Amino acid sequence: METLIICIVAALVGLAAGVVITSAFLRKAIEKKSENILKDAEEKGEMIKKDKILQAKEKYLQLKSDYENTFQEKNKEILKNENRLKQKEATISQKIEELQRKQKEVTTIKDSLTSQVEIVNKRQQDLEKAVKQQVDQLEAISGMSAEEAKSQLVETLKDEAKAEALVHIKDIVDEAKLTANNEAKKIVIETIQRTAAEHAIENSVSVFNIESEEIKGRIIGREGRNIRTLESLTGVEIIIDDSPEAIILSGFDPVRREIARLSLHKLVTDGRIHPARIEEVVGKVKKQIEQEIVETGKRTTIDLGIHGLHPELIRMIGKMKYRSSYGQNLLQHSKEVANLCATMAAELGLSPKKAKRAGLLHDIGKVPDNEPELPHAILGMKIAERFKEPADICNAIGAHHDEIEMESLIAPIVQVCDAISGARPGARREVVEAYIQRLNHLEELALSYPGVVKTYAIQAGRELRVIVGADKVSDDDANKISYDLSRKIQDEMTYPGQIKITVIRETRAISFAK
Repeated sequence: METLIICIVAALVGLAAGVVITSAFLRKAIEKKSENILKDAEEKGEMIKKDKILQAKEKYLQLKSDYENTFQEKNKEILKNENRLKQKEATISQKIEELQRKQKEVTTIKDSLTSQVEIVNKRQQDLEKAVKQQVDQLEAISGMSAEEAKSQLVETLKDEAKAEALVHIKDIVDEAKLTANNEAKKIVIETIQRTAAEHAIENSVSVFNIESEEIKGRIIGREGRNIRTLESLTGVEIIIDDSPEAIILSGFDPVRREIARLSLHKLVTDGRIHPARIEEVVGKVKKQIEQEIVETGKRTTIDLGIHGLHPELIRMIGKMKYRSSYGQNLLQHSKEVANLCATMAAELGLSPKKAKRAGLLHDIGKVPDNEPELPHAILGMKIAERFKEPADICNAIGAHHDEIEMESLIAPIVQVCDAISGARPGARREVVEAYIQRLNHLEELALSYPGVVKTYAIQAGRELRVIVGADKVSDDDANKISYDLSRKIQDEMTYPGQIKITVIRETRAISFAK
């Protein structure tokens, strides 16, 4: 029993000791594990802290870089605006200086004019006094009063004026007849080309040269079937007569004549001439001519730098190559007018592109074959309106012969350049030798007067400028030379229109600084 109690007590003591030992061991283990956990947590905290710090630094550097870039761009924009403002200030300063300089010049000119007016008034008073003295002396010498002498002079001048008026009337009538004849020829030629009426004129035929007379028979064909086929397909009358080695193509449409000429050339070169072959060749040539017309129009617009034209307008421009205006090729005339308009518009501060466009299209109304009852300027305006051309260009086309009122500044430019192109030497039917002789004769007439130093015939002979020596010719003498020279030109020369005579007398003071 005691032994059992001792054993139980020993067991309990051992158990208590084991519990104590186990508790101490577990406590140490738990403390060690807690320390490890704390240590790991601290290490992870440090790593997270470092990562956050690095991320914050990177974010800061990125924001700093973006801010610096934005700041630099703003600075550049500010500098650019400052430079622009400086340039504007410099330009404004230059304009202000120029205005001040011009104001000074105007003031100087005004003062000069005022002094000149005073001098002129004084001279006029002196002249009136001298005239009054001369009138008194003349009255005393002639025994007639000023009123009686005036009435007698008026009667004399009336008779002279009547005689001179009769001469002028005759000249005007002769000039009107000549001008009317020329204008009638021009209108007839343009009308025939646009309507293709059955009348023959010298501008409606082309000559096709052949190598031998045998080819004429092959072109005519059996019982004339070849020539009939060719005439019906081309719309051109083919005249085969006794003319040696030549066939005449008669038609009022230049395009048709060109188609007939090229078709004949291909048929004669190929040697096969029969109705089927004629039909095939004429069809190919028509396509070729149509393609060439379009290419010519495109090339013309590209050469002139004109863009955005309707394809139908481009085709009409190409067709101008086969039209003529009073002996002047219509396409060359239109290109010349376009270049003249661009130059004149640029000098006047207007748009050269618009002026060039209007100049090229100003005679587009001469191309169509329909609507022959309308003047070509009005027809051209309607065509331009149909293809959505700007209003100022349409007005310039319609007003270049004064059929309608001019509503834009381009219209008078086109009118003037059209006249310049038609009036220049060699443009239309005028013999160059006769033109040169007329100009030389003009200058020789002016040089025959005493005191004349130089003469220049300008504006295609429509103006004569005469420079006289200031020491040899007075102002009154200059007026007399201008009047006498105009009379002499009227009596001795034949010329179109009128000639303006300008006598220039100037005084030059020259000295040298040594």
